Amino acid sequence: MQLPAEFLALFAGGTGYLLDQLHTWGPVLTPAGSFQLQPARIEEDLPLIHRWMNDPAVAPFWELAGPRNRTEDHLRAQLDGDGRSVPCLGVLDGTPMSYWEIYRADLDPLARHYPARPHDTGIHVLVGAATDRGRGLGSGLLRAVADLVLDRRPACARVVAEPDLRNTPSVAAFLSAGFRFADEVDLPGKRAALMIRDRVLRDVL
Repeated sequence: MQLPAEFLALFAGGTGYLLDQLHTWGPVLTPAGSFQLQPARIEEDLPLIHRWMNDPAVAPFWELAGPRNRTEDHLRAQLDGDGRSVPCLGVLDGTPMSYWEIYRADLDPLARHYPARPHDTGIHVLVGAATDRGRGLGSGLLRAVADLVLDRRPACARVVAEPDLRNTPSVAAFLSAGFRFADEVDLPGKRAALMIRDRVLRDVL
């Protein structure tokens, strides 16, 4: 018996039902230009993501520096999984310039470290080029992506993030993007700032 496509889609990895078909979300207009999250593809995107992970400014926080297979294993674990985390390239006006992970925080080990709510959605972000950092671009894109999550995931009431407390530029970018500092949490390998953007406060912060 052949199963209906709708049923199969529920169990498709990468971009399926757990994140409301992220691959269909489309572009959004930001002050910096047209921005879109594109689910990562190993063959096409691995060299660029691997190069970013080996940037000395990035390596201490992502801990994926080293041979290419280390980055590949990290991507494949998500792409071959159940869809609770989707690795993406952030494409600005047609140019890939950042790496994102959009994930179900309520289904992630993070949920053991804070009072998670159903459909909480998490964000990890890496701005690739050094020339794109430190000029407000990251905070603008964080705000746009958080809004995109809230718009495309009606069941999600909160977008969360857990940047390393040592990464002060990242924490500042989340604050500038309308996230509030909720707590400090001890996670495996880091002490993190728990940042939350609430749907009910999105027009206030």
